[in-house]
Amino acid sequence: MERIVVRGAEPEDVPAITEILNCPGVVYGTLQLPYRSVAERRQRGTDHDPDVHRLVAEVDGRVVGTLGLHVERHARRRHVGSIGMAVHDEFQGRGVGTALMAAMIDLADNWLGLHRVELTVYADNAAAIHLYEKFGFVVEGRFVDYAFRAGQYVDALAMARLRPASHGEDTGAGQAPSA
Repeated sequence: MERIVVRGAEPEDVPAITEILNCPGVVYGTLQLPYRSVAERRQRGTDHDPDVHRLVAEVDGRVVGTLGLHVERHARRRHVGSIGMAVHDEFQGRGVGTALMAAMIDLADNWLGLHRVELTVYADNAAAIHLYEKFGFVVEGRFVDYAFRAGQYVDALAMARLRPASHGEDTGAGQAPSA
């Protein structure tokens, strides 16, 4: 098995990230549009946002995967993050997504203190759904005709993971106050 290194994304990673996001399989499985340029991606990535955490995965020094964890800005949703992830077509099914998810869970749980992580995935993306379920994500709902892809509307699933309660943590979240 190849050694996968996950690290924070750097400005010089933009060409590799652009290549990943332009892969036909990635375009098909995400909300990405095809034919985006490096210049366009570089412009989108120039704004430093402390609530956005970008990770990349490397195999033999080549960036082959990317994941963004976006912490919600609204005061009442600061406990929530949402993710988007892509793995180069040539490296899917080789543990890259698993490595990115493991790093994201560590960041969300142990460093950012997030209680909830959300994502949206196309309902026909069985491999991604399986990966997310492996990390404790559950389906919370279905969006009918969510996106236009390859000439037709497709459904998507809303999935989320709640951080497991740790020792001494209140587990009564979500309960109505007692009278």
